Amino acid sequence: MFVSFFPQPKLFFTSAAAWSLAAILFWFFAGEQLGAVFGLPPAALDAPPIIGIAVLWSKPFLWFYLYFAFCVAAFYAFWNWYAPHPWQGWSILMTAVILFLIYFNVQVSVAVNTWYGPFYDYIQGLMSGTIKSTAAEFYIGLGSFAWLALVGMNVQVVNAFIVSHWIFRWRTAMNDYFVQNWSRLRHIEGASQRIQEDTMRFSQIMEDLGSSFVQSIMTLIAFLPVMIQLQTHISELPIVGAIPQPLVFAALAWCLFGTVSVMVAGLKLPGLQFRNQRVEAAYRKELVYGEDNADRAQPATTAELFSNVRHNYFRLYFHYIYFNVVRYTYLQADGIFSMLILGPSFVAHKISFGAFSQISNAFSRVTGSLQFLLTSWSTIVELQSVHKRLRAFEATLEGEPLPDIDQRYLQRQGAEDPA
Repeated sequence: MFVSFFPQPKLFFTSAAAWSLAAILFWFFAGEQLGAVFGLPPAALDAPPIIGIAVLWSKPFLWFYLYFAFCVAAFYAFWNWYAPHPWQGWSILMTAVILFLIYFNVQVSVAVNTWYGPFYDYIQGLMSGTIKSTAAEFYIGLGSFAWLALVGMNVQVVNAFIVSHWIFRWRTAMNDYFVQNWSRLRHIEGASQRIQEDTMRFSQIMEDLGSSFVQSIMTLIAFLPVMIQLQTHISELPIVGAIPQPLVFAALAWCLFGTVSVMVAGLKLPGLQFRNQRVEAAYRKELVYGEDNADRAQPATTAELFSNVRHNYFRLYFHYIYFNVVRYTYLQADGIFSMLILGPSFVAHKISFGAFSQISNAFSRVTGSLQFLLTSWSTIVELQSVHKRLRAFEATLEGEPLPDIDQRYLQRQGAEDPA
């Protein structure tokens, strides 16, 4: 699953994590300041924030783009020298492009959040009559948001196009690798389906989860400082009262509660999803045999196989009832949680409309990034079932015993074979 697309996967991912961590630490402790040597210094601490799209090509941002490109080029050069791989252009360079576009869109979101404060305070002044303005000034302010939205939308479209090709390249790598070893894999139950369908599903789910995870981390890194700055408007939390870092505490506690609740509610789902693929494959395989052999796919056999399908689906439906109750109840409550914690500040008249808009947006971004496991649990369950199916291929090629469920299938097939 990985060796077909990535060079020496264990070492590759370990080195990628170590190199990324080193690059991030160097950036925060020295790299950001190093830009001044090249005429691209960081923004001064007392400098007012840049409102609008111009922030995306300001000197600090341009320096980060160059720094990111250098780190990627160095990592690629090392692996190109140490362990050349036919797919490393996609597995390294295009992965880096996808990560950069995710980062760029996160920064667009931060720029939008920065725009919220002064614009909504301006709106509040217009509504209360304390500010005089013209229609032209209003549309200029609104236009700065429109440019940010337009850039963010187009970057997402480009990223979706690149991701689609990236997924298919990974599928191609897995397909070629398994097809080359077809003679050793063909005896595994549903081998054709595993190569034709599961490789695509695995690459797509891995990309979806990987992108979501990276975006969550980047969003957390980008918005946590913003939220810390904005919590000067917060006097205290309901019930808890006045505590240090109230917004950060509320976000962490709320997300931890939701994630644990959903994980406990979904414990039985991975096994049922895997079994669901198993019974569907058995039913489909018997029908395929019946197309060419009149003795196969007899009513009694197909009825039994479809009964297994129905039984497993009904079990899935039952367990998804309480899982969805827990998940959707939490997500509905999440929509008003920020309003609940801002209640004391509203009552104390310590927050303006602009600050409220910024806090509400930043809080939702931070909690959304911390809710990665909660929002992705169903996808993780599906990934586990697909991984189990493809793991039988890898076990065969590596000379390891098949997973227990595949061994039981082979034993049952042997018992049914009169030879």
